[in-house]
Amino acid sequence: MRKVRDYHAELKALEDKARALKARRVEQLGVLVTATGADALDMEMLAGALLDAVSAQEVQAKEAWRAKGAAFFQRRRRKGGQPAGGNGNSTGA
Repeated sequence: MRKVRDYHAELKALEDKARALKARRVEQLGVLVTATGADALDMEMLAGALLDAVSAQEVQAKEAWRAKGAAFFQRRRRKGGQPAGGNGNSTGA
């Protein structure tokens, strides 16, 4: 006879995992803000800069930002620091 699945327990486990992943992502973003020195900016300025980056349509500007970010993580890795807020690749995944 087949074992009955506990869908409630499985759903709760998935929700807990999603919550943990979201908390980890928020923590990584906070570490990234601190590591880049952006924590010295006031909240409005930081939010404005991020909104401009998100809404930017220019591919060249986005590629320049990506290259600058990749260089930042490589410098940190060479100095022996922990990669701030990411997995160290520039794919955005």
